[in-house]
Amino acid sequence: MRSYFTLILGIVSLALTIVSCANRGSPSGGEKDTEPPLIIKESPENFSTNFKGDEIVIYFDEYVKVKDLRKQLIISPPMDTDPVIVPMGNASKYISIKIKDTLKENTTYAFNFGESIVDNNEGNPYPYYRYVFSTGDTIDSLSVKGYVEDALLKKPDTFVSVMLYEVDSTYTDSIVYKEKPRYITNTLDSVTTFSIDNIKAGNYKLIALKDKNGNYKFNQKDDKIGFYEDYISVPTSHEHKLTLFNEEVNFKAIKPKQAAQSRIIFPYEGNYENMRIKVLGEIPEGYSTRITKDVKTDTLYYWYKPKFEIDTTFFIVTNEKYVDTFKHRFRKLDADSLKIDVLTRSTLDTDTDFTLEGSVPFVKIDTTKIEMIDGDSLKVSYKVKYDSIFNRYKFPFKKEEGKKYMMKVLPGAFTDFYEGTNKDTLNYSFRTKLKSKYGKIRVNLRNAKFPLIVQLVNDKGEVQYERYTEDSPVVDFIDLVPKLYDLRVIYDANANGKYDTGNFLLGIKPERVSYMPSSEDNEVRANFDYIWEFTLLD
Repeated sequence: MRSYFTLILGIVSLALTIVSCANRGSPSGGEKDTEPPLIIKESPENFSTNFKGDEIVIYFDEYVKVKDLRKQLIISPPMDTDPVIVPMGNASKYISIKIKDTLKENTTYAFNFGESIVDNNEGNPYPYYRYVFSTGDTIDSLSVKGYVEDALLKKPDTFVSVMLYEVDSTYTDSIVYKEKPRYITNTLDSVTTFSIDNIKAGNYKLIALKDKNGNYKFNQKDDKIGFYEDYISVPTSHEHKLTLFNEEVNFKAIKPKQAAQSRIIFPYEGNYENMRIKVLGEIPEGYSTRITKDVKTDTLYYWYKPKFEIDTTFFIVTNEKYVDTFKHRFRKLDADSLKIDVLTRSTLDTDTDFTLEGSVPFVKIDTTKIEMIDGDSLKVSYKVKYDSIFNRYKFPFKKEEGKKYMMKVLPGAFTDFYEGTNKDTLNYSFRTKLKSKYGKIRVNLRNAKFPLIVQLVNDKGEVQYERYTEDSPVVDFIDLVPKLYDLRVIYDANANGKYDTGNFLLGIKPERVSYMPSSEDNEVRANFDYIWEFTLLD
């Protein structure tokens, strides 16, 4: 028995020992790796001179991947043919850069990888790796520094290209449309400051572009631009400010096409306000036209009657000094029919008019067939305002707070360009809020230089409310929908009542804009009155 118990105790002891050892040896996962990969070799070495090869290889101490290279990699000067970088998407302990372009003589090149190189396991980035070499005897070491802001928005765009064009005997301002810059950097996605490094002494034009298609050339229609007024002489220790803005696009008419039986669309670029459309040649007897604008696109609708009996005609489009002629072939399509949509919500704010929009231009309204009553069935008097370019009727009336209203539109109340009418009775209902559901702001402008455009904008910079002041430093905003606002002031230098942007070729900067510093006090709550103090800088 003694031997039996001794054997049992031995087995139990051995089992506990095995369990203990297993527990001590179980992997816990350890601390998360937060260290970036390390470079152990570069071939040729970074900052090499007299570079003659066509491949660069960077070796790391662990497996790495390259991500977001299209956004992150900036090559200065830009190359006409992009290099081939491998591996892309796969993990490797090296990165190869195969140069496909012909390198310029006596030029310093810099490959700025941003944070595109990350380790394979945790994605820790190698911070802002730069590989620099020179095809000449020396590495250029001068730099130009500064920061980027937006002319109209509170924060500038991310990934803004900042470029230097060499000012020599061949330089003209139009070079930004046609050629790549001499040097370039990028603000990436986290900072607004920039530093263009490894440049040589000389005179330069400094440009910033929000380069939508990434070709390092200015496209007026799609890109924002900013520029430093004077040429920059390098070396310089000055910090340069660049203000990005959208230029007003130069007018251009685009070939029209038939949209319906008696409607042609005329697309355009730029400002349509002085755009005129005329038929060249013979027109039908009693010919008349109307023009309306599409709400969302740069398109004018050309409505006409009666129909042409010919297959083809010519249109001439003018806009001040602009003239273009288009050949148009008529097509047999279905005719437009009148549809009426309500544009206002069921809750009507105090600064909003009840509005109806037609799918075909209106020519007549019969107000005897339109009645508005309130929740007590009392008749409400209203006015009528017609917006011909957007084909809308607005119905201003004296609103009472917290009240319900109804509008009844009988058949035949609206007549369109083709003598069509609304065939059915239309019924609409809407209501107003109590005054206690709104907020109010009084803005005291300190150090004001008039005239000023004072705006409340949302977080996207879109105007929610606007006031114009020519002499008073006190501006009131009443009946505000409760939400967070930013206060923006535009210095209306030419006193035309609107914001004017800049123009690069003409050397015109956009009108100045100032934002009141943000705080928790920028939120407007219902049934509260606020006083905002804003000191404007000279």
